[in-house]
Amino acid sequence: MDFETSVNRAIYQSFVHRGAAPTVDEVAARLEVDRGAVAEAYRSLASQRVLVLQDDGESIRMALPFSGIPTQHQVEVEGRHYFANCAWDALGIPAALHQTGVVTSRCEQSREPLRLEVGLDGPEPSPWLFHCLVPAAKWWDDVVFT
Repeated sequence: MDFETSVNRAIYQSFVHRGAAPTVDEVAARLEVDRGAVAEAYRSLASQRVLVLQDDGESIRMALPFSGIPTQHQVEVEGRHYFANCAWDALGIPAALHQTGVVTSRCEQSREPLRLEVGLDGPEPSPWLFHCLVPAAKWWDDVVFT
């Protein structure tokens, strides 16, 4: 396994087990390597659209479908809580973990709370609509806004 893959695995393991993004120092300690090498791997993974970093260039904002910052889109899976980047990613967390889960969020039009159970075969039936203002082909133009 190459170094960037090891870094990426450590990042996702942190999200899965802690519900939070690891720091560069945490990944460096876990892999027993220099923090500079991990910071460079973060930047490389970001250039490949594997991660989205904060403005500091080292803090993880997104490791899809997980959010490294609190958002309105929350997912509970087996007692662990995760933040998702958007409604679509919220559905992706139980799928990525191969577990059932509960997604909570809010309707942006009415501001009413939303709760959706997600089984192994997908979400329960719902009359809700998922609407994206930005066409999928343009998402990476500004993925944080999207």
